[in-house]
Amino acid sequence: MIKADYVEPMDDETLLRDAVRGMLGGLDPHSSYLDPDSFREINIDTRGEFGGLGLEVTLEDGVIRVVAPMDGTPAEEAGIHSGDLIIRLDGVAVRGQALDQAVERMRGEPGSAITLTILREGVEAPFDVTVKRAIIQLQSVRGKLLEARFAYTRISQFQSGTGASLRRQLERLEEQADGPLSGLVLDLRNNPGGVLDGAIEVSDLFLSEGVIVSTRGRAADSAFTFNATGRDVLSGAPLVVLVNRGSASASEIVAGALQDHQRGLILGAKTFGKGSVQTILPMKNGAALKLTTARYYTPNNRSIQATGIQPDIVSRQLELATSPGTTHGGIRESDLAGHLENENGASNETVDETAPAERLQDRDFEIGEALNLLKGMVIARRQVDQ
Repeated sequence: MIKADYVEPMDDETLLRDAVRGMLGGLDPHSSYLDPDSFREINIDTRGEFGGLGLEVTLEDGVIRVVAPMDGTPAEEAGIHSGDLIIRLDGVAVRGQALDQAVERMRGEPGSAITLTILREGVEAPFDVTVKRAIIQLQSVRGKLLEARFAYTRISQFQSGTGASLRRQLERLEEQADGPLSGLVLDLRNNPGGVLDGAIEVSDLFLSEGVIVSTRGRAADSAFTFNATGRDVLSGAPLVVLVNRGSASASEIVAGALQDHQRGLILGAKTFGKGSVQTILPMKNGAALKLTTARYYTPNNRSIQATGIQPDIVSRQLELATSPGTTHGGIRESDLAGHLENENGASNETVDETAPAERLQDRDFEIGEALNLLKGMVIARRQVDQ
């Protein structure tokens, strides 16, 4: 009927592609159809280099929601926030576009510009932000000594080889400290996730035994359990992990594993809550299906899906020019239309939380709090050992 009566001629390939895209679009927010170009980009992303803006996004009610801008990218430099809604790309409405189509429009030649029309919580009217595209070369791990033998490392995204990069970074920090580290701050704030293997490798660096994460779905071949295989590179030195609403997926796997094994203290705000596994199914025409096939479970059999990781200590931060009830536009998996429910039936009650950290005189409040906690834990251990 469509081929016979539609006002414009249509071919079978286009109709089939759009039908598949529509079917997947009716599932959860993370299942989608990847045309050949988008499928190629997926492979590029996991290697840590691509051309674009540096945004992790999802589709919500027909518009693009920002999960998090990536460190050091044009999007971060342009001031785009976690939770922003992108409603137009170069004046073209996003509503009606599939996620892969919108992402493709945001990517392009380095140096070219695109104008994003943004809705932001607390701002009355939409506003435009023009961002110049660049080659996004993600350095997923960086770090420095805070003082003495207390170190800070930040993981901006989990890629293939992130675990090895973190190991090298810790070795360099120990050289700078002239000896073993006394404590470490691991910063996973606004880390949107990435490759599962990267999360397992990072967790394995701090755990000497036990389960890191398991996956379960309807199909028998979706069930996996990943265990720690090595030794703790910190030899048991205290560890504080920073998280917030922009910490998603692989970040939550790491935080959940360290929390369940009581290996690290989790500080910040409740995480995003993306606890689902996506499988890429290649097709003969060079395209692929990205299909949600399983859920993640922490070592204590907790599902992250739509509940996230509740920190051990909820950050009480200085709020600058923030009115009561303002959330800075932060979103979580449970805010997305069509999200998978938590299989464990876990409570989704809200807790008293504050907004992501504000900087006061260029000092990061949460890093300072984490450092104080590390010092306190070192002192407490010494007293116990005496």
